[in-house]
Amino acid sequence: MIIIMLGAQGTGKGTVAGLLSEKLGIPQISTGDIFRKNIKEETELGIEANKYMSKGMLVPDDITVPMVAKRLEMDDVVDGAILDGFPRTIEQAKKFDEMLAAKGKKVDLVVNLTTPRDEIIERILTRRVCSNQECKATYNLIMHPPKKDGICDKCGAKLVQREDDSDESAINKRLEIYDVQTSPLVEYYEKRNVLRKEEISSRINRLGDKVASDLIEYIKESV
Repeated sequence: MIIIMLGAQGTGKGTVAGLLSEKLGIPQISTGDIFRKNIKEETELGIEANKYMSKGMLVPDDITVPMVAKRLEMDDVVDGAILDGFPRTIEQAKKFDEMLAAKGKKVDLVVNLTTPRDEIIERILTRRVCSNQECKATYNLIMHPPKKDGICDKCGAKLVQREDDSDESAINKRLEIYDVQTSPLVEYYEKRNVLRKEEISSRINRLGDKVASDLIEYIKESV
């Protein structure tokens, strides 16, 4: 099963995707993690990607698509995957459809998460991630804090704040880019009858675990 998570940064895509991955037994593939891995290893694509990410800009397709394509060739995606952060544009979506069709597969479900803008900004500024790349657990200092300050509950590694999560002006720029370039994907997948909309917000007491639980039930009924 191929699942795509849509929604602006800070809506909880990573959290929901992680819970779905655990329940469905298929890997969560985050383009953010792919980018950071390539940047850390200073690959050619990583160096180019960093030029855009450091400025809060969307990484171009000619960098993003090859990175994702390489990840999808790995053995752990044979039964499916949950894409978090890809595709982000209509062009990427079309290229992804072509990639899947060549393998005899298709997008089975697209989840669009929505959250009030002010809540998104607060979430991003208070987000912390595990520094252990094998773990990559995500926390929020307000909504989902670790049991021990600065330490990952799962593996005991140090929690860090991503560089692009600490600058509010860069966050707003990323959200503006999403509105212009990524939100049209909602209509794209809605026309293909694979879109499911979910609101995730502390204001209505509906957070990641509840959304993930409802999605699991929906998937069970749909398969």
